[in-house]
Amino acid sequence: MINRYEKAPKPVYDELLKLVHDRDYFVLTTNVDHQFQLAGFDKERLFYTQGDYGLWQCSEPCCQKTWDNEETVRRMVSEQRDMRVPTELVPHCPVCGKPMTMNLRCDNTFVQDEGWYAAYSRYEDFLRRHGNAKVVYLELGVGGNTPVIIKYPFWKMTYQNANAFYICINLSESCCPKEIQARAVCINRDVGATLHELCL
Repeated sequence: MINRYEKAPKPVYDELLKLVHDRDYFVLTTNVDHQFQLAGFDKERLFYTQGDYGLWQCSEPCCQKTWDNEETVRRMVSEQRDMRVPTELVPHCPVCGKPMTMNLRCDNTFVQDEGWYAAYSRYEDFLRRHGNAKVVYLELGVGGNTPVIIKYPFWKMTYQNANAFYICINLSESCCPKEIQARAVCINRDVGATLHELCL
């Protein structure tokens, strides 16, 4: 409930939306909490590469399908007693009957359903349309856990497009290769504080 359906306590996502709402933007994220959507970002402009806490999948998995869990999660929260939920609310795959799990890329059982592929296609289309155009690759808080998803591709796309600019805001890992330093700004600060100042 907290990880997916409650809005973040700070206005970071709201302020980011204020900065990009009238631009041709697209969000690529490894976050699985859907805070972008809760803040009002257009769902068609989001690609959650690592999954979604709002979806269940078969733990096996027996198929490449996911199921929305909001209604059941809300019932679990309202009906739990002594840190337990009613047995009938424990999710099981409607296809094979095995236990369900979160749609989260943590091992080789991650399900990439039709929604995942549709979002991936929209992201690829955005990149295709902006391949040689003026574009800003804005990286916010990406660490060393999965740099191959956002950080390294943003560096490469900036390098390949003379009209591209790279901005990184990160409290402790703000950097870029020397090959793009002339078209980059690396800010070693808290993302929330920086976006707040930009909105003033």
